[in-house]
Amino acid sequence: MPHVTHRTGGSTVKRLFVLKGRDFSRAVSLISRTVASATEGISLVPPRLFRTLFSRWGTFFNLTHTTISPRSRRFRHKTLKYIVMIDPAFVRANLAHVEEKLRTRGIDPAVALGSFATVDRERREAITQLETLKAQRNKLTEEIAKLRRAGSDATAQTEETRTLKTQVEALEATAAAADHRLQEMMQSIPNLPHDSVPIGKFEQDNRVEKLWGTPPAFDFPAKPHWELGEALGILDFNRAAKISGSRFVVHFGQGARLERALANFMLDLHTSQHGYTEVLPPYMVNSKSLFGTGQLPKFAEDLFHCDDKGSYEPGNYQDSDHWMIPTAEVPVTNLFRDEILDESQLPTSFCAYTPCFRSEAGSYGKDVRGMIRQHQFQKVELVKFVKPEDSEAEHELLTRHAETVLEKLGLPYRRVLLCTGDMGFASAKTYDLEVWLPGQNLYREISSCSNFEAFQARRANIRYRPAGSKKNEFLHTLNGSGLAVGRTYLAILENYQQADGSIRIPEALIPYMNGDTVITSQQRRSTHHV
Repeated sequence: MPHVTHRTGGSTVKRLFVLKGRDFSRAVSLISRTVASATEGISLVPPRLFRTLFSRWGTFFNLTHTTISPRSRRFRHKTLKYIVMIDPAFVRANLAHVEEKLRTRGIDPAVALGSFATVDRERREAITQLETLKAQRNKLTEEIAKLRRAGSDATAQTEETRTLKTQVEALEATAAAADHRLQEMMQSIPNLPHDSVPIGKFEQDNRVEKLWGTPPAFDFPAKPHWELGEALGILDFNRAAKISGSRFVVHFGQGARLERALANFMLDLHTSQHGYTEVLPPYMVNSKSLFGTGQLPKFAEDLFHCDDKGSYEPGNYQDSDHWMIPTAEVPVTNLFRDEILDESQLPTSFCAYTPCFRSEAGSYGKDVRGMIRQHQFQKVELVKFVKPEDSEAEHELLTRHAETVLEKLGLPYRRVLLCTGDMGFASAKTYDLEVWLPGQNLYREISSCSNFEAFQARRANIRYRPAGSKKNEFLHTLNGSGLAVGRTYLAILENYQQADGSIRIPEALIPYMNGDTVITSQQRRSTHHV
């Protein structure tokens, strides 16, 4: 028999219904109370009833549609929507705490949360009134049936049910509007910083936690990578601009091989020594995936959207539209979107080598020379799915894996703990690894290693089933560059440059460079124009 189940305080309460005729409204009333009061609602009801329910509460509460085949009695399960970002119930119960955490990020709670308390109260009051009116309507429906069976006049009662129907529709519209406003608020709220994150607004408020290696001391003026690469004939920015526009580069000869060598070296290290499974994901993703990892809706202008399915409509997250990936974090994290993992599967660690595509909106005039800020670049990404109690330790481990790449290549770097105002939207805690670039006499970011806690898992609806528990929980996701290949490339050019302009190859890469130990000037190519 179809039933509705909800859990409160670890106990399970099951109520059974024959869902037909007038019992539809009775079931909706019960489920609405379940959704309003419980952290997880599971409904086993006919599709028509569920569509009514879902349109009202599905956006926030991850309602799951399950049907029972009358013949086989087997269940078909389909998750229709994911829970979004921070749990509204958590915000409601900890409003002052959430407001303070937003202030540490430099965000005005009055702007981010708006009238959360008012809208949330309006929504809950509308649902409560709906329950009352529907109970009255059900009672009238039963009374009308009795009167008609007795041959009595039921005109007054019928008219009253019409009035109640109008009132119910108005309240449903009120609840739906409040739901929509709450959803917009929740989508705009970034992750809350971990307590260990230093409070600050700007880059200078970040905290250097570690220095490794000694910057090279040259007896000649150090050159930046763009001068070195162009002189050697391994980098060509002008031809890249001719075929693609600004912020692109073409690699030639030993330079192209160096890019490939770095990717292979990193993948081999992470898969053979660090326990990652290599993944080759698609380079295009849909908007649902970008919502899951936090790029949409806030950062759409930073992405490249394909218009094969029409233009992007903010708030409309599709299965079949296409965006170029800004990082492998997006497709790899979404591998488990709308799935439930067993505890025995955690931690799961993936690494992926992919191109990355970014519009670099807002960076006009910044890093216009060289390879620091490109529209297309390659990166080896590390992604972890872990139990909540393990995420801090796994964050340290992932960061250490990225550091190991730099150390094996002999590249001086520092680890920086980002302050609250400098972290990414979805991150609860982030370490940046910054590599020393002698040609520019500064440190530049080469990896960003973040713990997102349950933020992405909530948006993408990724859960796990703890051993011995009947309740599924959100897992934690982490990722970091292991490393950005292009920036590692340019760091090698600048740190391993020699007086004659040639580049020594780090010992760890020699087997990947066909035994070459030095990058020398490549044969010049024709510059004649037709």
